[in-house]
Amino acid sequence: MGIVQRQGLRNTIIAYIGLGLGFVNTVLVLPNLLAADQIGLTRVLVSVATIYAQLAAFGFASTGIRFFPYFRNKAAGHQGFLPMLLGVPLLGFAVVTIIYVLGRPFLLAQYERDAALLNPYYFWGAILALFTLFYSLQDAYLKALYQTAFSSFVQDILLRVLTVVAALLFSLGYLTFHQFVLAFIGSYGLATLLLALYVMYLGEWHLRPSKAALAVVPVREVLSFSGFVILSSLSGTIIGSIDSLMVGSSISLAATGVYTTAFFISTALTIPARSLNKIAFPLLAEYWKAQDMPRMADFYRRTTRLNTVVGCWLALGIGLNLDFIYSLMRPEFAAGATSVLLLLAGRLFDSITGVNGLILVTSPRYRFDLVFNVSLAVATVLLNLLLIPLYGLTGAALATLLAMTSINVARTWFVWHAYGLQPFDFRIPLVLGIAVATGVAAWLVPSVHSIFITMLVRSVVLTGVYGGLLLLTRAVPEVSNLWQQVRRRLPF
Repeated sequence: MGIVQRQGLRNTIIAYIGLGLGFVNTVLVLPNLLAADQIGLTRVLVSVATIYAQLAAFGFASTGIRFFPYFRNKAAGHQGFLPMLLGVPLLGFAVVTIIYVLGRPFLLAQYERDAALLNPYYFWGAILALFTLFYSLQDAYLKALYQTAFSSFVQDILLRVLTVVAALLFSLGYLTFHQFVLAFIGSYGLATLLLALYVMYLGEWHLRPSKAALAVVPVREVLSFSGFVILSSLSGTIIGSIDSLMVGSSISLAATGVYTTAFFISTALTIPARSLNKIAFPLLAEYWKAQDMPRMADFYRRTTRLNTVVGCWLALGIGLNLDFIYSLMRPEFAAGATSVLLLLAGRLFDSITGVNGLILVTSPRYRFDLVFNVSLAVATVLLNLLLIPLYGLTGAALATLLAMTSINVARTWFVWHAYGLQPFDFRIPLVLGIAVATGVAAWLVPSVHSIFITMLVRSVVLTGVYGGLLLLTRAVPEVSNLWQQVRRRLPF
């Protein structure tokens, strides 16, 4: 766990600084400086660019991490790994761009109500997709090198700072909205450039092609894995993005702005797992290569316990203080409050079931992950088609909750059935029981004249009771050990 602890600690610190900035963006800045439909436009552009980039990448980001242990040889430039990692997705980008250009009338027709707002930025979506593609490939390369802290800084901190600056300049009249959108897209370009410069700084910018890259691992195996990964990752993106896209086409871009604000409030729960997963993916690949199942099982359970502890605390903290959070925005955004609660439930379940997806996708039976993901993607689209017309924003959140719960149940069962690995022990129900008791205690705190003071009191009660019960019951050894280390350093 040494390398995991070092990189994981850096990623976690960066991620929580980024969480603070994300809160500023989501709650204090964008909803007060931009109209809901303007926020919706930026989110639609990002969602389209993400799907666009994944199609172009042909699964090579995950493929690179999966097979890099076989290429690893710095003295030999990793045997032509980087040119292969970048080259194939560039060809894919050219093909997808042709389809994107030809499909313009069809795609714009889905947003007929807001075509005047979306139309000027259609082709800028292709530029954003190119930046997204290069960023994801370089991020994957850095993950394979166990160098993830800088990319976390760029994604979680720098991009958010640049967005805040652009929004403030727009609100002060220094930028038009058109210029704000271009600055927003340009920030992704800057992030991509910085990652490239960082790879060069590490001395890992090996762009000389090598025939050896075709011999390290059979090409057929690489392409086969990539084919499955692209469908799997695309399905995951559909599960995560289709709700906002369909809210925009079914209701309006303004509704997308409200929904995605709710969506981003709930993403606080993904920060611990996302920080861990950046280093867990290549580590699990190494475990599979060495067939070290005991260490994998231990890693699975430890990470699940930690994700559950932090996830419950964050879910309760957000859910109990939604009134305060929405009081910081313009009133129209409060329509997303119920969506936040449903999305929190889905993300908490995802935390509790651990790294099941990463274990499966790095395993010899990775093809089964495709079956789960494609099935869930189809189900998600159908659920959104059914529930959005009936329940609006709440329907989209409910569809996401059902999708996330189903995929995690399926993956957890399969990993246990196929490999005898499961993330649960008696400590998980104990942590959940403590979380429920703590939530009730914090909920019973009476409201006072100030919503801000109410939030502070509830948060203090929540943290104090939750942390105290975890330490008294020794429910999570990692938390108890950390507390002992802190106590030894205290001067009293």
